[in-house]
Amino acid sequence: MQVYDLAVIGGGAAGFFGALQTAEMKPGSRILILEKSNKLLSKVRISGGGRCNVTHACFEPGPLSRHYPRGEKLLKNLFRAFQAKDTVAWFASRGVNLKVEDDGRMFPDTDSSETIIDCFRREAQRHRVAIEVGTGEVTVQPGPAHFSLTTQHGMTLQAHQVLVATGGHANPQAYQWLAALGHTVVRPIPSLFTLNDSQKDFRDLMGIAVPHAEVRIATTKFSETGPVLITHWGLSGPAVIRLSAWAAAYLHEAHYQCTALVSWIGPAQEEATRQLLQEHKAAHGKQRIYSHPLFSLPQRLWQKLCTLATIDESRIWAELPQKNLNKLLEYLIRCPFQIKGKTTFKEEFVTCGGVDLKEINPETLESRVVKNLFFAGEVLNIDGETGGFNFQAAWTTSHLAARQIAATIQHR
Repeated sequence: MQVYDLAVIGGGAAGFFGALQTAEMKPGSRILILEKSNKLLSKVRISGGGRCNVTHACFEPGPLSRHYPRGEKLLKNLFRAFQAKDTVAWFASRGVNLKVEDDGRMFPDTDSSETIIDCFRREAQRHRVAIEVGTGEVTVQPGPAHFSLTTQHGMTLQAHQVLVATGGHANPQAYQWLAALGHTVVRPIPSLFTLNDSQKDFRDLMGIAVPHAEVRIATTKFSETGPVLITHWGLSGPAVIRLSAWAAAYLHEAHYQCTALVSWIGPAQEEATRQLLQEHKAAHGKQRIYSHPLFSLPQRLWQKLCTLATIDESRIWAELPQKNLNKLLEYLIRCPFQIKGKTTFKEEFVTCGGVDLKEINPETLESRVVKNLFFAGEVLNIDGETGGFNFQAAWTTSHLAARQIAATIQHR
């Protein structure tokens, strides 16, 4: 029976990087990646619309860790050892240069995820990392000297150490084998999704984006600022998706029903905004309200807000009653959307939940429950905002796990 120094369960970002890092730190190690599907690095391939959002241009451990609704405290420490600038350097040293976009996201300068996949495959070949795809579910049995692993198709092997990098799953059953090993699994629920508007009042504006809006959930403290996109199903864009991450547990408990309040002009004080409208009314009395958007809003959105405020198309500012000005103000800074349901892009599913961090050594990512069992990536109860943060958590956790794994490999 084949015996490996390390068996990696999961052929995604964290699994691959963990295998490569171990191989680099301990040359000559016998390493095997087991992937249950027939596709390696599937999330890498589709991330960022096929461009692969590798990481985010945030190069200080503290600020970087604050982009993680779950796992911030653990990652703040881990980022001191391996963070975004280390990711950039690792890829650059292998001929893959990353570029920064205006919003901080980082992509390969080829704008193709295949560049990242090709890099990983080359490195795996160079370090002679073995790969098995289509294994189905893998059973893991700890033993006194090694683990015994059996694939769904009957392949058996032994490994002195195991790295679990199976990613996040919507189905709690996917974590059952880890619970059977004694681990506590925080119930997996969706994170990073868009919000469905039950009334569809803005459906005719689908495709319109506002670069600096604020979205908050009524009666809560959950609020995010940034680009908001109107879609045929409701609300999307970075601000909405970030909000879904921070409010994931709340929204799950509320069965994805709530009132979302949008300020189309970003964080705004009510009285200050009312004053601006009053001043504009005084200075531009003869101007037709409907035809001249304020706050640099898209014309069709401005006209929709005027219609909701029952402002006639021919009305000029001088003739605007105070009650209509107040209504316009309300729709500018507290435009209500009755949310009922969400839209999750299944291929890019991100979970809030996973293996409880209390049962993981915070320096080595080794299980406190089963010796020589390690974890990396989204299988842990760690998830980040959209923008490359989830991949960075994968690179960092797999690097730290690999460091400990490599330090304890004894070549026989």
